[in-house]
Amino acid sequence: MTYRSQPPVSPLGWRSVPPPSLPVAHKTWLLRPGALTAGLRALGRMDLRVLAEYASGAPADEAHGMRLAPGAPVWVREIAMAVDGRDAVVARSLTPLPASHGVWQNMRRLRTRPLADMLYHDRTIRRSPFACALLAPPLALYRTVLGVDADCARAALWARRSVFWRHGLPLLVAECFVPGFWRDILRPVRGHVEH
Repeated sequence: MTYRSQPPVSPLGWRSVPPPSLPVAHKTWLLRPGALTAGLRALGRMDLRVLAEYASGAPADEAHGMRLAPGAPVWVREIAMAVDGRDAVVARSLTPLPASHGVWQNMRRLRTRPLADMLYHDRTIRRSPFACALLAPPLALYRTVLGVDADCARAALWARRSVFWRHGLPLLVAECFVPGFWRDILRPVRGHVEH
C-alpha cells in the first residue's frame, strides 16, 4: 500500500471552510461535529439503506484525501439516509482494502447500522478537519448521488468529508446533503426560511 507522507493541497474544489455566501444552515450542517446520524435523528425518524458495498480502485479525489496513490485498492460502502421517509444524505465511505480486513473490518459488518456505531466509541480513532465541496464531475460522490436521484444533476450539491485515522490507517467518509434535505426536511422542522 502506498501512502504519501503529507497530503498535498486539496484538488477538485474541496476546501477547509464553506464559502461565506452560503446560508448559515448550510455552513452549520457542513461543519457539524460528531455523528451526522445523531443530528438527522433529532429531525425525525432516520432510516439508512445500503446502496452498494464493493472493492474498487480509489478515485483520484478520494485517494488524495486518504493519502493513497490513485487506483489503490479500497473497500467502498455507499448509503442513503432518509428522515421520515425523505432522502436527506447520500454518503460514500472508503478504506484501503487490507484495512477492511484489519483495523476497519467492522465496516464490512454494519449492514444497515451507521458508521457512527463504530467510530465514536474508540479513543484510538482520530478525525481530520472537515473539507467541503460543491459536487460536480468527476467526483465519485457526485456519481453516487445521481444514482439515487438523477434530478440532483440540476441542483447545487454541497458535501463534506473527513478522514478517520486508526493505527495510521484511513477511513474516508464523504456525505452529500441532497436538495430535499434543505427544502423538505430542515426548513419545515426548524421553521427556517432562506432567501
